[in-house]
Amino acid sequence: MTQLLSTGKHIQTRVKDFSYAPSVQTEACSRCGAPVESHDKYCPACGAAQVVEAEVLTPRAIPERVSCDNCGAEIRLAPNQRSYTCEYCGSTYVFDFAPEVTGRQPPEFVLGFAITPENAQKILLDWVRQKAQWISRGVREAIQQAVIRGVYLPFWSFSMLAESRWQATIGEYWYRTETYTTYENGKLVTKTRRVRETEWWPLAGKYHQYLSGYLVSASQSVPQSFADQLMPYYLAGLRRYDPSYLAGWACEEYTLERPQAESLCKEYFRKYQTECISAFLPGDTYRGLVVETDFSKESSDLILLPVYNIRFKYRGKEYRLWMNGQTGKIVGQLPQSWVIPVVVIIAILGLAAIGAYLLLR
Repeated sequence: MTQLLSTGKHIQTRVKDFSYAPSVQTEACSRCGAPVESHDKYCPACGAAQVVEAEVLTPRAIPERVSCDNCGAEIRLAPNQRSYTCEYCGSTYVFDFAPEVTGRQPPEFVLGFAITPENAQKILLDWVRQKAQWISRGVREAIQQAVIRGVYLPFWSFSMLAESRWQATIGEYWYRTETYTTYENGKLVTKTRRVRETEWWPLAGKYHQYLSGYLVSASQSVPQSFADQLMPYYLAGLRRYDPSYLAGWACEEYTLERPQAESLCKEYFRKYQTECISAFLPGDTYRGLVVETDFSKESSDLILLPVYNIRFKYRGKEYRLWMNGQTGKIVGQLPQSWVIPVVVIIAILGLAAIGAYLLLR
């Protein structure tokens, strides 16, 4: 088990002997000879596919408490956390157990915080000021007193080949000139007009593409609907996971298992595939589009992304917002307030009435 103690700006890495300290084992890539870790499905140097042997992990016992190296106080370990702060002296620790101990897949990549806690507070206050005309004063004051906590949250990232078979009825427009009669100024007159018609014909085909980049929230803290709104993250800054990145920050373990996350991702990719095919179809319109999609060459990564968890109370109820720790984007659900929308509607109606009065004068 790896322990990281952070004191001020200095970080020390310590390994306590629990007889199962994690180790990294590498092998040579069969194509280019670069070192490849045991869980890599592709070589990081040349991209060649690697043979990964499945291993059944049998969890061992994890200690419930450990002692703080700085003050000796007991730190209680939780199965859904990786990082801790001593309540007595403020020392920060990261307990990184090996997979054979936890039965969990370890993170593969981590994206660092680009926004400091001080800047996160400023961004939140600016965001509240921008929302001032839509939220009540009481809600604004509650948000200004919110507790902001930076945390690394787990996300599943999937890549796969999507191969689809589709069929639809394609419509092409054509126009004809129609003669008709009508009355103008009490007289019967003959006129012509252009009428649009649609010719329908069946069409079928195949469509395939390699899909990646959709992130599935693996934490119960952030529902997927809000996780989608929190995007995008610019993943070019991803780094291979190392416990030192977590020192001084909270970090959650994943609670959504890989098969469940994969099902959610495939559901999203199926909808995306249908959208791509509908945009690809020839003709002017279509109807009855049916798409059947199969997936193959699937791979996944468990990554840790920076999020600021913002909690505040209003009228006895707790609310939560989330801030993208890289871009500063804020999402969440605010308390329902009917006062300001009603005032805005009344003001709009009043202005409309004044405008109508001035026009009629």
